[in-house]
Amino acid sequence: MSAEGGTKALVAALSANLAIAAAKFTAFGFTGSSSMLAEGVHSVADSGNQVLLLVGGKRARRAADEEHPFGYGRERYVYGFLVAIVLFSVGGLFAIYEGWHKVSHPEKLDSWYWAVGVLLFAIVMEGWSFLTAMRESAKEKGGQGWVQFIRTAKAPELPVVLLEDTGALIGLVLALLGVSLTVITGDGVWDGVATLCIGVLLVVIAVVLALETKSLLLGESADRESVRRIREALVDGDAVTGVIHMRTLHLGPEELLIAAKIAVNAEDSAARVAAAIDAAEVRVRAAVPIARAIYLEPDVYSAEKAAAGEDPAATPGGPGPENPR
Repeated sequence: MSAEGGTKALVAALSANLAIAAAKFTAFGFTGSSSMLAEGVHSVADSGNQVLLLVGGKRARRAADEEHPFGYGRERYVYGFLVAIVLFSVGGLFAIYEGWHKVSHPEKLDSWYWAVGVLLFAIVMEGWSFLTAMRESAKEKGGQGWVQFIRTAKAPELPVVLLEDTGALIGLVLALLGVSLTVITGDGVWDGVATLCIGVLLVVIAVVLALETKSLLLGESADRESVRRIREALVDGDAVTGVIHMRTLHLGPEELLIAAKIAVNAEDSAARVAAAIDAAEVRVRAAVPIARAIYLEPDVYSAEKAAAGEDPAATPGGPGPENPR
């Protein structure tokens, strides 16, 4: 995934959210609307989240050192998980608390036109941020659906912005509905109900983000298409006759570790095997450019051992557990 595309979407979202937060708090000061306050806090939380992701992206670019020999690529996942925590605690729980308070003690809405005007302005700004994230994501997702893209993306920035902007737009519509019903009925309970709905929405989005980022933190393998290309690149049919088994692991969104046991001919010399390994690494990096660390162990494939279950991963050149048929 392009880091440039994620950064562009983050900057657009941050610019929009800072402007929206200022407008929402201004409207809250004039109206006293709890949904406007919740939306203002939501925008502040979103702004903080985008700053966290930008910081995480910068820190992840640090060079590998003795303490972290595989680099700092996973730091982007750590900051992505922090985003979920902030969204859950600062955005979701605060909105639920504020909504419950206003439902229990409804208040009259003053200067409602401020709230409506700011909400319409916010919808336009969030729509711009959302379209920017959609355009950048479309370059990366290929033929995947949007849900599949969010679930399989290895870089956290674009999925986070997409989910945050989707939640923001839905939240703005809920806030507009709550303010409108409060004005029409004269009952401030509707403003509190809208705030509660916004809080529940933010909690749900935060949970989804936390689950997806947790998977990345634990370590995900390469996608199926990359695994297929790696297997094909390893085998040349001459010096390397097959892949006995293989494991892949994302060290970061653009960094992949590959460890494989490859089958070589029993009669080949050590020099020929070493040359075959070097050539295989070149082919793999050409096929999957994000392959940073490649560790290949040569072995002589034994059909008898495989049949006896001693090495059940695969037959030469066949699919292993990461690439089932």
